Amino acid sequence: MKGFWKLAGMEALLYLREPIASFFTMVFPILLLFLFGSIYGNKPNPFYGGRGMVDVSTPAYMAIIIGSTALMSIPIAISTYRERGILRRFRATPLRPAAVLGAEISVHLVMTLLGAALLVVAARLVYGLHFGGNAALVFLALVLSTLSFFSVGFLVASLAPNARVANLVGMVLYFPNLFLSGATFPTEMFPPTIKAIGNFVPMTHIVRLLQGLWFGDPVGRHLTEIVVLGGLLVVGAIISALTFRWE
Repeated sequence: MKGFWKLAGMEALLYLREPIASFFTMVFPILLLFLFGSIYGNKPNPFYGGRGMVDVSTPAYMAIIIGSTALMSIPIAISTYRERGILRRFRATPLRPAAVLGAEISVHLVMTLLGAALLVVAARLVYGLHFGGNAALVFLALVLSTLSFFSVGFLVASLAPNARVANLVGMVLYFPNLFLSGATFPTEMFPPTIKAIGNFVPMTHIVRLLQGLWFGDPVGRHLTEIVVLGGLLVVGAIISALTFRWE
């Protein structure tokens, strides 16, 4: 365990020193919040079901954090480590492979949760963000959503031959999810065709789950989202385990 914590601490420092990863996790969602919050404010609006724009957007922006960490940071980090022979050297140390992968997952999970927390604090302090749900349920939904997308990120890292390909595949997966799921723009603004296409985008289920529980919906109303994300987690984890390469 001592080796695990040392490795996790090192990975956390490396993550914070990487400007692109830190920007999209900690800064970009808050910039979006301030941009659209300065335009629309957070007054109740019938267009958003009687809620404010910030109230609707804050849980949706959490999906942006999850997507950037899972589909961009993880594939690039793992692929770069493999390409430079770092994974091979890790495997030769007394650390078990599970500890190495566990450190990667733990650090990226903590950074995702930290980014979400900073977003909520900013929304609350500046725009008086409202919360009508159960904090424990929202936290569990956030963890489930994050781990489900992490499994996709590890799958990309497992199959990509190098870091450049991993970066390209991650972006190809990330940006359609970003713009079709309601993570950046509320789905109320979408025409019917785009909204129908968005139903098949995995991040849509993250946005719906987090928004619904944030507003106080019962869990039973979001069983579809939970099943989809849980299935994505299981399938992605199994395939990643079968295809993961250390060198």
